[in-house]
Amino acid sequence: MSGIFNLSRRKFCQAGMLAGGGLILGFYLPGLDRAAAAAPPIEGTFAPNAFLKIGTDDLVTVIVNHSEMGQGVYTALPMLVAEELDADWSKVRFEAAPVDPVYNHALWGMQATGGSTSTWTEYERLRQAGATARAMLIAAAAAAWKVAPSSLRAEQGQVVHTASGRRLTYGQLAEKAAGLAPPKNVKLKDPKNFKLIGKPAKRLDTPEKVNGQGVYGLDVKVSGLLTALIARPPVFGGKVKSFDAEKAKAVPGVRQVVQIDRGIAVVAEGFWAAKRGREALGIVWDEGPQAGLDSRKQREQFAELAAQPGAVAKQKGDADAALAGAAKKIEAIYELPYLAHAPMEPLNCVADVRGGSCEIWVGTQFQTGDRDTAVEITGLKPGQVKLHTMLLGGGFGRRAVPDSHFVREAVQVSKAVKAPVKVVWTREDDIRGGYYRPVVYHAIAAGLDGAGHPVTWRHRIVCQSFTVDTPFEGAMMEHGVDASAVEGARGLPYEIPNLLVDWKRAPGAVPCLWWRSVGHSHNAFVVESFFDEVARAAGKDPYEFRRALLKNHPRHKRALELAAQKAGWGKPLPPGMGRGLAVHESFKSFVAQVAEVSVSKEGKIRVHRVVCAIDCGPVVNPDTIAAQMESGIVFGLSAALYGEITFANGRVQQRNFHDYPVLRINEMPVVEVHIVSSKDAMGGVGETGVPPIAPAVANAIFAATGRRIRRLPIRGEDLKKV
Repeated sequence: MSGIFNLSRRKFCQAGMLAGGGLILGFYLPGLDRAAAAAPPIEGTFAPNAFLKIGTDDLVTVIVNHSEMGQGVYTALPMLVAEELDADWSKVRFEAAPVDPVYNHALWGMQATGGSTSTWTEYERLRQAGATARAMLIAAAAAAWKVAPSSLRAEQGQVVHTASGRRLTYGQLAEKAAGLAPPKNVKLKDPKNFKLIGKPAKRLDTPEKVNGQGVYGLDVKVSGLLTALIARPPVFGGKVKSFDAEKAKAVPGVRQVVQIDRGIAVVAEGFWAAKRGREALGIVWDEGPQAGLDSRKQREQFAELAAQPGAVAKQKGDADAALAGAAKKIEAIYELPYLAHAPMEPLNCVADVRGGSCEIWVGTQFQTGDRDTAVEITGLKPGQVKLHTMLLGGGFGRRAVPDSHFVREAVQVSKAVKAPVKVVWTREDDIRGGYYRPVVYHAIAAGLDGAGHPVTWRHRIVCQSFTVDTPFEGAMMEHGVDASAVEGARGLPYEIPNLLVDWKRAPGAVPCLWWRSVGHSHNAFVVESFFDEVARAAGKDPYEFRRALLKNHPRHKRALELAAQKAGWGKPLPPGMGRGLAVHESFKSFVAQVAEVSVSKEGKIRVHRVVCAIDCGPVVNPDTIAAQMESGIVFGLSAALYGEITFANGRVQQRNFHDYPVLRINEMPVVEVHIVSSKDAMGGVGETGVPPIAPAVANAIFAATGRRIRRLPIRGEDLKKV
């Protein structure tokens, strides 16, 4: 097998523990076998379970079954184990899990990362893992000292005999503990006794990211590695008519030219040779039926669809009749564009297909699907395919693709050329030929009675479905409604007696995918912006109007109240500035944000300050929560102020960060994050900071200028004072 020349930290941990002759304590939870994909037992070791290894060097290694893409799982999940284990945090390490059913997502039945689920779905399982190991270590010490386990306690990586003060480290106990049977039932700590969970903890992956030792997919080097760039159709659905392989091969460094399912791969000794070879191919394309795709015509088509009833997602009372009889009606059209994910590390994958094996190195969110794709292409058995999960330089959903296309490409090319190959997507490749957040058209209306109380709410959503005809269709389509299209809209928290939310499916010619916060990313903008319109039409303060209608939704209300209080809602701002707010539930967490914004005479928008409050239930690492709220805010601001993918003549008009910009550091507002003290159900934090920021900013712009924002991105020219 080819080996990685860049020795990653997780490999270093493995090598160090084994080279030191350390016995490793491994255990499994009741009902779970040792991971089949794990390395076979080595002399002097106990075969590890899925989640934890303890060596005689006292190092504690937590095997993490979720991908690290900046959201902090390589720290939060080890914290869960270390808390119940009473480990010395300075001796805790992490290791990326191999692909094996034992590491499957607790809800999805596959190994994957997404939906802001990593921490709360593992909260109990990994705490049990730590508590079980602690019980075994105490039992080992009790046997060594011939005392009752009840006379012992665990602390800071040691077992202590309370009466005598004798101590044994976990490393000293590893060999003896390895011979014990795991207890079937262990008692978890009372949260009031937590020493690590709930406290700020330094991230375990920070040092290697700072000193350059961390290995991302693009960093991977293996013996004999070649680089491939793929020429893909300029129009979605296009096909190759002809190409000139000889011209590409004439470029120095180009080794082979291979046609695969998704285009023409130019395989070379390095990136630039592959790039120049691709440019020389002279491909003639059959552009297919989408050659005329145009964003302006598409908008007209969506408007026509919005005039037709859709599949009902939520209905209460008679929204149409109540609207017809309302004392005041408010109606609006909201529009949002296609959005690219644009992670800082473009897509890539290394594959090495040999006669009886396939090895893959990739930053992925879908380990099981990617491994199974390699099995399908190579004809190998699952055990013959080894997938290494590398650090991800951003994911946002882009590395969780049902068809595993970027892994599929690498495996196909490697199989064809019989050598290890790294397929690299350029930034332009991904911006112009990737998968997008769908374009969405919203027709929405509300009615007020004579006292200004809302009596009806009607919301129609028009967009394509990216789950139809995928393995996820069965789970995500409910009574003809794509759940991802209406999430954040059908669960309206405000008490309104008549409600209708429906979805009209639009044609799906453009490949789309979940984008950070998925349907919440557009529905929160529409719901919270329009609700602000309704509040103003009622002559009410937007904060008080919301608060009065959230009596039956205390978690929304608590987040809203905390954000408003910390932001100084109602206090005067300097001339030319406005304050707006939004509150939204997504991924089982509740986030409120208040934005302070100014707009210059030239229409230049400046977001000065964002105050964020989140109720995500029990907290593991508050530093991670703050970081993810900040991350979600900058991600959402980039989309609100700049993000837009448009089509003309079937082609994407944007190419790179010069015409698909993201927020720059000098544009970043001051962000204050406040965590609601909560014992309610735990929720996610990776995506939940995104949905409220666009409506909070749009509502602040209205407060500053009197102009409503109903279309993203926000265009400064529309806000110029005339």
